[in-house]
Amino acid sequence: MKCLAIQTSPNTDGLTAATAQAVLDGFASEGGEIELIHLNHMDIKPCLACERGWGPCRGGECTQEDDLEAIREKIREADAFVFVTPVYWHDLSESAKRFLDRLRRVETFSGRDTFVGTRTIGVTAAGGSGNGAARALHNLEDYLKRVGLELVDLVTITKFSRDHKLPMLEHAGKRLAQGVPGVVTRQR
Repeated sequence: MKCLAIQTSPNTDGLTAATAQAVLDGFASEGGEIELIHLNHMDIKPCLACERGWGPCRGGECTQEDDLEAIREKIREADAFVFVTPVYWHDLSESAKRFLDRLRRVETFSGRDTFVGTRTIGVTAAGGSGNGAARALHNLEDYLKRVGLELVDLVTITKFSRDHKLPMLEHAGKRLAQGVPGVVTRQR
């Protein structure tokens, strides 16, 4: 079993990074292979909305040459996927939105069901008050469902809930590796 995690914070040792690592640690403890992508270290350009917004992406391809296709391939190869974003102003991080916007466009009409069956955990991490975490989680859920990922858990974590949520997320990583059937729960 292989798990790919993408964390979208520029801070590589903050709450978002700790959250992604907790899930990966749980997955690895069950013998799973893990990989972590720091999205802010990748070259992901914003969508150009070619041909009035529905150009080549209608065929499941994007004309931009950056790291999007390599990341899509890694998601395709993974048995499990974890997407963790910090919460900025009640929403996903800018890098998360840029990536998910492009992914949504190329996957929506690709006709390939590329990610169907890829068990996924989505997490929003709020370092501030946490007021926007639930709204951001709803947006993340919409993106992940739109591209066909199988959601098994959706979780918010804040600086206030960190101490009890990190062990819970590690346990979620174990369950992901064990293939335990998931029912999407919103952990707030």
